[in-house]
Amino acid sequence: MIERQLLVANKLGLHARATAKLVQTLAPFRCNATLTAKGREVNAKSIMGVMLLAAGHGTPVVLRVEGDDETAAADAISALFERRFDEEG
Repeated sequence: MIERQLLVANKLGLHARATAKLVQTLAPFRCNATLTAKGREVNAKSIMGVMLLAAGHGTPVVLRVEGDDETAAADAISALFERRFDEEG
């Protein structure tokens, strides 16, 4: 299992477009993935689950991935957070 601390750095937080991008990024991976924020843990491959986190700008998030391709999945999601979901030029 891999666990990473991430920070929602894009201005709009995990809104619909950012959440869709996160779920699409995880879709090809076989591992299980969860996100935890504000005391709530959700399936990171579920758009509705991630939206329920209501993680705005500056919210710390914990990503946990477990399975065959966990390292690649964790790296892909970490990069997505670092790029601020490709929303800011």
